[in-house]
Amino acid sequence: MKEVQGFLAVIPARGGSKGIPRKNIMPLHGRPLIQYSIEAALSVKGVEKVLVSTDDSEIAGISAELGAWVPFSRPDALSTDQAKTIDVLKHAISETEKLLEKRFEHVILLQPTSPLRRKDDIEAAIEIYLENSADSLQSVSPSLVHPYLLRTIQNNSLSPLLKQTDPNLRRQDLDEVYQLNGAIYIFRRDLLLNQETIVGSNNVGYVMPKERSVDIDDMFDFYLVESLMKHEVNLF
Repeated sequence: MKEVQGFLAVIPARGGSKGIPRKNIMPLHGRPLIQYSIEAALSVKGVEKVLVSTDDSEIAGISAELGAWVPFSRPDALSTDQAKTIDVLKHAISETEKLLEKRFEHVILLQPTSPLRRKDDIEAAIEIYLENSADSLQSVSPSLVHPYLLRTIQNNSLSPLLKQTDPNLRRQDLDEVYQLNGAIYIFRRDLLLNQETIVGSNNVGYVMPKERSVDIDDMFDFYLVESLMKHEVNLF
């Protein structure tokens, strides 16, 4: 494995979540939701700083108590529903490098809505990223539905979403496909700041199992994660 260094982990956590109010610090299995991401990031070798980008003083206080670095408040303009993650990351990196007078070559984006992501997942993703000299990496999980099985309905007529040469293909005959699970994004700092993207031309993936790939968007997801944690389904 190549030497691991120069990684900045960014955990974005605004206060105004609408799907689940105060979602980022909502108690999950006895701990604030954001705690799972902070603790995982802090334990990863090669991560020099774990930054929480937030506009919310309560989230900032909890994050700091957990060991994260929260040196500034995210501007209101970057804390709305319309704010782009790209702009939030650019602000986080620029402010961090200005305060520390240090340049970070690589950035890891860890969304707090993926609490089942483990330290081992982050480290394995970093290893794939470095071994391939990649520009970027995203974590994925096996897709729950193959694109060939998707259908559209127009005027009550059911049709395949994708054209198929063989309409009688069995599920077991289909190639494995993957979906982004939102748990881990790694990218070169210059890719973001110079090209305003976190997906480069040399882009690689890290596959996570479905039981650790739940991204909490609503209360159904929340209760699902809570149940998985309760039953310790291959999580920790």
